[in-house]
Amino acid sequence: MNDAVQRFDRAVDDLIEPWRGHPVVDRVMTTATHAGEFSLIWHTSSLLRGVARGRPDQIVALAIGIGAESLLVNQGLKRLFRRSRPTEAGDERFGIRRPLTSSFPSGHASAAAFAAVALVGWDGRRWAPLWSTMAATVALSRAYVRIHHPSDVVGGVAVGALLGVGARRIFTRLGLD
Repeated sequence: MNDAVQRFDRAVDDLIEPWRGHPVVDRVMTTATHAGEFSLIWHTSSLLRGVARGRPDQIVALAIGIGAESLLVNQGLKRLFRRSRPTEAGDERFGIRRPLTSSFPSGHASAAAFAAVALVGWDGRRWAPLWSTMAATVALSRAYVRIHHPSDVVGGVAVGALLGVGARRIFTRLGLD
């Protein structure tokens, strides 16, 4: 199994490498990775949409949900797996913050999938392309800047989506739809 994961990681990194060094792609990916820090992109998006829709309850619900997701991933799963990162501080071509936690699963990817599931649940399929594209860009950016293995990103998306589905059920029970 470990060999298959390593082959997957190498194959995806080989697909990404030709794009590294392209000024526009580098800018998009580094911006996305910075925006994902502390889930800033999701808190900002939630605040803007919640104010525009008159739904402060959803702003609070998503903030609490992301906080719980972060605790589970960063203080639970990462401590359980303790996977080393592909680089200690990311690819030297990109100036990113050095994470304090281990690599698996990607917290950026998990938070992105969690937020996208919650936001699509509230906003419907019409908004799915926006939330999904934002989430995919943030998640992929972590492998792009080499602070996560591609399999960390896949694991993060899976964990975040599952937690997001659970959160949606809770939000519905609480009348937050």
